[in-house]
Amino acid sequence: MTPAPSWSVVVPTVGRPSLDVLLESLVGQDWSPTAPGPASVVICDDRPLTATRPLVPPALPWPTRVVRTGGRGPAAARNAGWRATSQSWVAFLDDDVVLPPGWARAFVDDLTAADAELQVAATQARLHVPLPQDRRPTDWERSTAGLERARWATADMAFRRTALQEVHGFDERFPRAYREDADLALRLRAAGWTLVKGSRTTHHPVRPAQDRVSVRVQAGARDDALMRALHGRRWRERAETGRGRFPWHVATVVASATGTILALAGKRRPAAVALATWTVLTTDFAVRRILPGPHPGEPGAPAEWRRMAWTSVLIPFAAVAHRLRGVVTHRGAAPWRPAVRAVLFDRDGTLVTDVPYNGDPDRVEPVDGAQECLDHLRRERVAVGLITNQSGVARGLISRAQVDAVNDRLAELVGPFASVQVCPHGPESCCPCRKPAAGMVLRAAHELGLSPWEVGVVGDIGDDVGAALAAGARAVLVPTPATRPEEIRCAELVATDLREAVALLVPGPERAR
Repeated sequence: MTPAPSWSVVVPTVGRPSLDVLLESLVGQDWSPTAPGPASVVICDDRPLTATRPLVPPALPWPTRVVRTGGRGPAAARNAGWRATSQSWVAFLDDDVVLPPGWARAFVDDLTAADAELQVAATQARLHVPLPQDRRPTDWERSTAGLERARWATADMAFRRTALQEVHGFDERFPRAYREDADLALRLRAAGWTLVKGSRTTHHPVRPAQDRVSVRVQAGARDDALMRALHGRRWRERAETGRGRFPWHVATVVASATGTILALAGKRRPAAVALATWTVLTTDFAVRRILPGPHPGEPGAPAEWRRMAWTSVLIPFAAVAHRLRGVVTHRGAAPWRPAVRAVLFDRDGTLVTDVPYNGDPDRVEPVDGAQECLDHLRRERVAVGLITNQSGVARGLISRAQVDAVNDRLAELVGPFASVQVCPHGPESCCPCRKPAAGMVLRAAHELGLSPWEVGVVGDIGDDVGAALAAGARAVLVPTPATRPEEIRCAELVATDLREAVALLVPGPERAR
C-alpha cells in the first residue's frame, strides 16, 4: 500500500465556539498507521490585534501552534498558516465545519490519490449543510447550503505545497470569503495545475447570523470587481460561478434614483413611473426570497418575512455601492503578488553586530554592506524600516531611552529609517507586537501607508521570519551563528548576506554593490 504523504492542518478562525467542535471532531477520528493524523496543526487567530483574550485551543495529540494574523481576512490567515508548516500537503479546514466519522480514512485516500498525480494541486471535500426538518430553510440557510454546489470551496480543501508556492498562495487583497478560493483556483489552472473533488464528506452547519447578514455580505461585490480586474469580463464563466442578481440591483437603484430626481424637479408623472418600477423590482426581489422560505404556520415564518421585506429594500443599494467602491479601489490591479515597496530590517545580528542588551551607542557597529544596501533601497524609492525586539527593557537591563539612543546612532551610520518599531516586552508577555507576532510589521506597514503584502522583512532568526509571515509580508533569512539549523530549513528564502537578501526582495537590473 502506498504510504500517505505528510500533511498539516491549517484552521483560520475568529475565535468562534465552533472551533472547539471542529478540533474535537478531528481528534475523534479513527487514526491508524494506514490513516495517519497530521504532522502539525496551525490555528490562525485572525481576531484584531486589539483582542486581549488569548485564544487557547483544546489539547491536541499533534504539535500545535497559534499564529495571530491581525484580522486581515481568511486569505491572509491561510497564507500565514501554510507558510508556518513544512509538510508537502496542507489541509485547510474552516472553523465552523465538523468532520463526521470515517472522514480520516476517506481524507487519507483522497490525499494519497492526489499525491500520485503530479499535476493535481488540490483535493476538495464534498460539503453537506444540514438544514432544519420541521420547516423550509431561511434565506441565510439556503445561502449556506449553496456551498454544497460551490466549486473551489476551501472549507475543507487540501493543497500541494509546491502549487501554493508557485502561485504565491491566496491573494490577500480579498479580505472576505468566497472569492479568494475562486481566484486561487483560476491562477492554479492557468499555471497548468488541476483541482479535483475527493470522496470525503464534511459537514458545514449553518452558523448563527444577525438579521442584517444578507445586507452585510453585499460587501463581496467589491471582491467581484477585483475578480473582473484580475481575470477579465468573463471571469464568472471561467470560475464556474452563477451570475447572481446584480444587473437587477442596478436597475432597481437606477429606478429609485431617477424617480427621486424627477420628483424633486417637479415632474410628477415620470417620477411616478420610475418609482413604480422601483416598487415592482423590489417587491419581485422580496417575493423571490420569501417563497422558498418558511411558510405561514411554520416556525419562524413571521420573523423571516419581516427580515426579507426590509433587507430586500436595502440590498440593491448596498450591492451597487460596494461594486462601485471595488471598481475604484481595484482599477488597474496587478497580478498577485505586487512588488515590495518597503523593507523592514531586524536590528541586532542583521544590521549591526549583535551585542546582547546593548544600551551604549558607541558599541553600534553596522555589518558589512549595511549602508550600501540601505542606500540602494532608498535610491530605488523603497522605504527602509527597523523592527526590533528589546526585551532588555522589560528585564530591567536597559532603559527605553538607551534603546532609542542606539537606534539613533544606527541611523547616523546607515541613514534614516522611514519607520522604527520597538517591542520592549518580554517573551512571557504574549504581546501582539513581539516577534514572531505580526504587530510591529503591521504597524510599520500602516505607518508607511502600505499593505502588508507590499513589505519585505530581513532578519537572522526564525522569529523575524515568523513575524513577516504572520503579517503577510515576504521574509528573507540571513543566517548567523545564532541561527538554528531548523530555522534555515524552514525558511522559504535564505540569503548569504544583506546584498543577496535585498536582491531577492527587490530584483532588478540594478543591484547593490
